[in-house]
Amino acid sequence: MPVDLADPFAAEPQERARPVRDFAREYVRSPGAVLGFAVLLAIVLAAVFAPLLTPQNPYDLMQLDIMDGQLPPGESSMAYGFNYLLGTDEQGRDIYSAILYGLRISLGVGVVSAVSAALVGATLGLFAAYKGGRIEAAIMRLVDLQLSFPTILMALMILALLGKGVANVVLALVLVEWATFARTARGVGMVESRKEYIEASYVLGIPAWRIMLRHLLPNCIPPLIVIATVQVARAISLEATLSFLGVGVPITEPSLGLLISNGYQFMFSGLYWMSVYPGIALLITIVAINLVGDRMRDVLNPRKDA
Repeated sequence: MPVDLADPFAAEPQERARPVRDFAREYVRSPGAVLGFAVLLAIVLAAVFAPLLTPQNPYDLMQLDIMDGQLPPGESSMAYGFNYLLGTDEQGRDIYSAILYGLRISLGVGVVSAVSAALVGATLGLFAAYKGGRIEAAIMRLVDLQLSFPTILMALMILALLGKGVANVVLALVLVEWATFARTARGVGMVESRKEYIEASYVLGIPAWRIMLRHLLPNCIPPLIVIATVQVARAISLEATLSFLGVGVPITEPSLGLLISNGYQFMFSGLYWMSVYPGIALLITIVAINLVGDRMRDVLNPRKDA
């Protein structure tokens, strides 16, 4: 096959690539993973179309009635007539509606923080693998330092400085998650950079950005996708923990962690539904994401067919 001297190994990624249909075929062989994907898809759709699937906007004060406060599951609204499937909280907010609206914030925080952390971490990791020497040592010492601290403690410290807010929570999660992506990208990049086609690219004077973008990055994508999927679930649970502790999402924004926190004070009064149902929704979401992530790890494992 003729070789293009401008980019002699441009065909390399295509030779290693596997068809998308092969991934799909392998993925559906696990009933648990298929169930997890179906549940996760339903959760995402419910969050996206929450305004169409709920009887009220639980954070619109004009739609609330204090007389409907603390109604048990199945009771009907005194003012609006609709049925409160999962009951109401002390302010008359429909728990079912609050859960779907809360999912929008929780999923958004999880996805945005994981993707942002992957971009930052992969960039630094590939740069460290490509440059080597003191630059690599400095970046990896920073990674080791970040990974040596408990994640929740670092997030608490960052939010103590930044204050509450969805954007601040995302920033805090990116700052505590990027190191995992950086270490993975650096490891894959180190292995790939020692191969002959990368060394040939150096000799031919191909720009560094093109080598990292066209040769190193494609080999990092499968493990980064797996890590990002797991980090979405991790970020959702961290956001819930931070909101439960009162340093995450503000009271004016819905999130599953905040709903659990608001209902916790009523748990011992017999008003279990305010905290239990958001907790169940959080648990189902995290389990579904982990099922999808575990299966993707198996399917994308480069040693699977070895």
